[in-house]
Amino acid sequence: MTNTIKADNNWIMFFNGVAVVVAYVMLALSLYMSPDVPLSTKGFWGIGILLLTLALVNFVKYRFDDRLSEDRIHRLEEARNERLLSEFVSEDRS
Repeated sequence: MTNTIKADNNWIMFFNGVAVVVAYVMLALSLYMSPDVPLSTKGFWGIGILLLTLALVNFVKYRFDDRLSEDRIHRLEEARNERLLSEFVSEDRS
């Protein structure tokens, strides 16, 4: 079951990666072929797109890290509660 989910995630990640590359290539081509826009404006737009991409990657990374941290904390709490319950039950039987 987990391998199927992981394989599906790999395909989805690959597809999204290809879509991002195609979008960047098309955007770069449209900026390059635009005759009415001066080179300085094209560079400004390119820098803006690069910074927006970096900001989105950082946003997703921090959200992912936050979820991992919360998940780790919940697992620790569950393990602690399980240990406390098992100690209580073993003391109760004695």
